Amino acid sequence: MIEWMDGCARWISSEPPPEWGIVLGSGLGRLVACVEEEARFDYADIEGIPMSGVPGHAGQFVVGTLEGRRVIVAQGRAHLYEGWSGAEVTAGVRFMASLGVRRLVLTNAAGTLNAGQPPGNWMVISDQLNLTGTSPLLGGANFKDMTAIYGVALRDRFKAAAMALGMPLFEGVYAGVLGPQYETPAEIRMLRILGADAVGMSTVLESIQAHALGLEVAGFSCLTNWAAGLSPGPLSHAEVIEVGGQSAQAFISLLAAVLGAR
Repeated sequence: MIEWMDGCARWISSEPPPEWGIVLGSGLGRLVACVEEEARFDYADIEGIPMSGVPGHAGQFVVGTLEGRRVIVAQGRAHLYEGWSGAEVTAGVRFMASLGVRRLVLTNAAGTLNAGQPPGNWMVISDQLNLTGTSPLLGGANFKDMTAIYGVALRDRFKAAAMALGMPLFEGVYAGVLGPQYETPAEIRMLRILGADAVGMSTVLESIQAHALGLEVAGFSCLTNWAAGLSPGPLSHAEVIEVGGQSAQAFISLLAAVLGAR
């Protein structure tokens, strides 16, 4: 059950609270099938958690264990382009932190700008460009250092596990934009000049909020398509969902290897 105390949600269970939080992007929802499930509940049932209307975002939390680790999985997310504020789209991060989560794994579907990182592969995020024009920390002098927003130690654990699995895992900079329209070829050329390797419409605000709360953060982009101007055809959300689904198993294996390590 969920208990509310002074506006803070706590998961009440006979088991220890979840230590790991995992946010699943478009087409990546199949990971929940690997969780030894204890409970699930819709975002709509929790005060302050917005529901997404985007296909591929189920809008529910699943609590249980994965490779013996207590986890809570957020199956989908809300986005700025749906009309939510920066504080609203990061409400799920604050909720998971209130339950005891100390490590957060963020995933997304992204377009690749890097010719050496083709679609169908995964990229671990080393840094980010927040080009959304907003922040979840608005409302006060919430000055937070963002030099190491993605923890090096946690990132190295995933890189080592990927190498052991023989799984290609690129490393690069993720650019988060507002959307909902896809970028123009000129905008993609600009992002490449700025140093971006992948681009999408999520994640950057969640990582800012998590880092501000003191969580250890790892971010991953499923490279689902070439960005505009690099693609032989028009971009589509259907392609994003399809490639995300095809690539999900590789990430499931990676996550299981890291969580299962002692």
